[in-house]
Amino acid sequence: MKFFKYIPAAFLLVLMVSCKPKPRAVDVPVVGFVDAFEDATISQARIGFIDALKKNGFSEEKKTVQIEYRNAQGNIPTLTQIVNYFISEKVDLLATCTTLATVTALQNTKTIPDFAMVSPVPERMKVLDASGKAPANLFGALEELNYIDTSFSIIPKLIKPKGAKLVVGMIYNQAEPQSADAVDRIKSLAASQNVTIVALPVNTSADAQLVTQSLLSKNIDAFFANPDNTVFASFETILKSCNEKNVPIFTSEAGLVQRGAVAAFGADIYQWGYQAGEQAAQYLKTHKTNGLKWEMVKVRKRVYNAAAAKKYNITIPSNFEAVK
Repeated sequence: MKFFKYIPAAFLLVLMVSCKPKPRAVDVPVVGFVDAFEDATISQARIGFIDALKKNGFSEEKKTVQIEYRNAQGNIPTLTQIVNYFISEKVDLLATCTTLATVTALQNTKTIPDFAMVSPVPERMKVLDASGKAPANLFGALEELNYIDTSFSIIPKLIKPKGAKLVVGMIYNQAEPQSADAVDRIKSLAASQNVTIVALPVNTSADAQLVTQSLLSKNIDAFFANPDNTVFASFETILKSCNEKNVPIFTSEAGLVQRGAVAAFGADIYQWGYQAGEQAAQYLKTHKTNGLKWEMVKVRKRVYNAAAAKKYNITIPSNFEAVK
């Protein structure tokens, strides 16, 4: 999660008035879809979610569902206003994309079902209750950190160090629990593989260029883009800086490979949203949560960017698929 600038109250008032949902049609369920920020990769989750609803008979074109979409544009007060507005409008369900949106929804309602995507497991979001249970209204598809081991382990197999040890750089937002956890996990894994990690904190995407350039001055062999909203939002800036210094980027997020990273083993963002959408469709058919619970994300892919691999003269294993 990023630190965000506060938006003036007057602007928020105008925003919420302009966000007023379309009049509800009789017997047509309403979905409140909340995105925390704007990002080309993350937006694939919403497309997958909507496609899953359509496949199951819930289509705005056929007027069998009403989907109200709001994007907080990376602003926490706006995000809270959006969630509370949907709650006041008594939407049938919430769909939340990325950690911040999911946590905000869970903090503000215990009754409206929340079908989450692009978010970590409840423990990583720190939403467990005193007895260790997840919120009863949390559903959708979530992710753990085990897959990062496989993602990171690609690097020593493909990159030769310039010095005695392989040095991998990272930037991370300390305010994002899943990002801080990922850094700790990677540091432990790197130690067992004789790899040195240089990790620098970044507070906002506006700081990403300066922090990345500082990281690149430390003679790193590769950059690892971990699951971090700030990294997602500033990826093109990171990529430009790394390419200028001939430092390849690896990642745990398949969507970033399409944007220029060399390779990844990670969740397919479109399929992540689709999986959450299938659950949401099941709920809309019955308006009951019987048999539903949050699930681990199911579709992970080994993918590579052919142009990036060619630029760095990296031979990719045969079990990786080239992104289109």
